[in-house]
Order: sequence, then C-alpha cells, then structure tokens
Amino acid sequence: MTPDATEQRVLEAIRQRRELVNEALESDVPMAEPERLYEASRYLLKAGGKRLRPTVSLLTAEALADVEPMSEDYRAFPTLAGGSIDVMTAAASIEVIQSFTLIHDDIMDDDDLRRGVPAVHKEYDTETAILAGDTLYAKAFELLTQTGADPANGLEAVRRLATTCIRICEGQALDIEFEHRNGVLPDEYLNMIELKTAVLYGTAAAIPAVLMGADDDVVEALYQYGIESGSAFQIQDDVLDLTVPSEKLGKQRGSDLVENKETIILLHARQQGVDVENLVEAKTADELSEAEVQAAVDELDDAGSIDYAREMAEDLTEQAKARLDVLPDNESRDLLCDIADYLITRGY
Repeated sequence: MTPDATEQRVLEAIRQRRELVNEALESDVPMAEPERLYEASRYLLKAGGKRLRPTVSLLTAEALADVEPMSEDYRAFPTLAGGSIDVMTAAASIEVIQSFTLIHDDIMDDDDLRRGVPAVHKEYDTETAILAGDTLYAKAFELLTQTGADPANGLEAVRRLATTCIRICEGQALDIEFEHRNGVLPDEYLNMIELKTAVLYGTAAAIPAVLMGADDDVVEALYQYGIESGSAFQIQDDVLDLTVPSEKLGKQRGSDLVENKETIILLHARQQGVDVENLVEAKTADELSEAEVQAAVDELDDAGSIDYAREMAEDLTEQAKARLDVLPDNESRDLLCDIADYLITRGY
C-alpha cells in the first residue's frame, strides 16, 4: 500500500469513528445550568478536532476482541471474559480530558486560537474558561465510572486516568520551567513530552484493555505503544511548527522560536553550535516574519537538526508498532500501526 493510500485509509478510519465519538460527546456532555459554564465547557468539543485519542481507544478494543472493525456496538462491547462494557463512554472520557488540557494550556500560553476558533478564554473570559476546564476534568472521571465494567477493572481504569492527569500537569510544569532554564538535556525534553503529551495516548490505548480484562502484559504493551507513538507525535509537532505555513498550521509558524520553547530540534542545534537564543529577533509571534522564520529553518536544516528530529520520531514509531504484537493479527491492529505512521507523516 502506498503512503498516500495508507493515509487515506487512516483518515477514513478516523472519520468514521470521529462521527460516533462526536455523537457520544453530544449526549455524554449535555447542556445544563448555569448555561454559560456549560456552553464554554462544550465549546471546544464542538469546535472539532481529529479525535485521534478516542479513535485509538476504539481500535484497541476492536483489536483485542478480534472483531471486524465497527461491527460491534461500542455501547455494549464484548469483554474478554464474557459480558459487555460501554467502551464508547471510556473513549469519550479521554477526549474530554484532552479538551480540559487544551483549555488550560491556552490560558497559560495566552493563545488566541484553538482549532481555528477563538480560544475558550478569548471567546468567554479567563474565569469561565478555568471553570469550564475544571468541569470537563471532573466529567471525564464521572464518565469513566459509567462503563459497566467489572468493579476492579473500572477502579483500575479510574486510577490510571487520575495518574495520567497528574503526569500531564508535571509535564506542563516542566515545559514552563524549561523556558527559563539553560542547559536542558535531550533526555529531559523527552521525559517532558512523555508526561505532557504521550501519557494520554498511552492511557487511550491501555484503558480499553483494562476495562475488558486483558492481562497486565497486554495492558503495559498497549500503554507503551501510546507513549512511543505519542512522543513521536509531539516531535512531529515540533517539526511542523517550523516547516508548515501559518495558514495551514492554524497558528503562527515558528512560534516556538519566539516563545523560547525547548524542542528536540533546538536542543540538537545548540549541541551543534547554533546560537539558538538569537535565531530570530522578533519579540512576539505577531512580529515574526516569514522571511525570519525561513532563515532560522535554513540554519537548523544546515545543522541537521530537523532531520535528527524526524529520525527520532521514526525510531519511536517503529518501537510503538512492535508493541502491537500482543494483539491478534487483524485489521484493527493494522490500523493502529498505520495511525502510528500517520502521526509522523501528517502535514498539520
């Protein structure tokens, strides 16, 4: 299968499940009073998004159960020991946590846009946005208690999601710390992106296995699949920030340079003697010109730093795909492999 054909296959699999996830989010995160709070809580969910993480959850469940893709009712999905669970609600809880993190990230970074619309704190106000994020955070755990899973499995799933949220906060704190620190090491950066970004992919892959009663080694392998493919996803984001036009990216190209964000690209470039701190003169993203970004990219390219990042993402992806050997050989497992590839070949 050609790369283009693989991408189309992945995008179609995501599209099909995204429609179902969107329907679930509409019913599982309903409007309530006070109206403004729930409008703000639902605002980013309704703005769209790829729904990659819940798609990973649904595909993991399909692959584990060894059923035809989308052949089972996700609301009454077969477990490994007989009986059924609501795996769609579990998938929705992952997406709700993702939206919570995005709302709070945008507040901390004072970003104007998210998913092509004004950020929640811009559309409403900072106080409402904080409360909306907190509401989603709590709602995710409420949803995860409603899957109908064996109580021990349900408790373990809740524990894993709670630990994941702690790790995400730790990763965000490190990301902020790194902006004001010299001498960040590549291993420190990789640990930070694992905490900030990859753990939610790991949890998205692992929680269905937990709820369905899979063995511990299967759960761990799926978690590591998410960790490695999620880390590769973040490294690809770092590459895209420098190489994709602003209008396609949905934010100012090269914003990481202005914000002094440590990335694996800049860490490598510094080790090659590039004066990373003075790559651009702009003080804000709005002041950054395309010519200035391109000059910085050319210097990073000459240092081999962008290729270094791409190769690291490819290595992580190969490791992630190997983790899927714990699953039955079926179409859903193949799609999980294809998604790992897609995360590092996507253009935005």
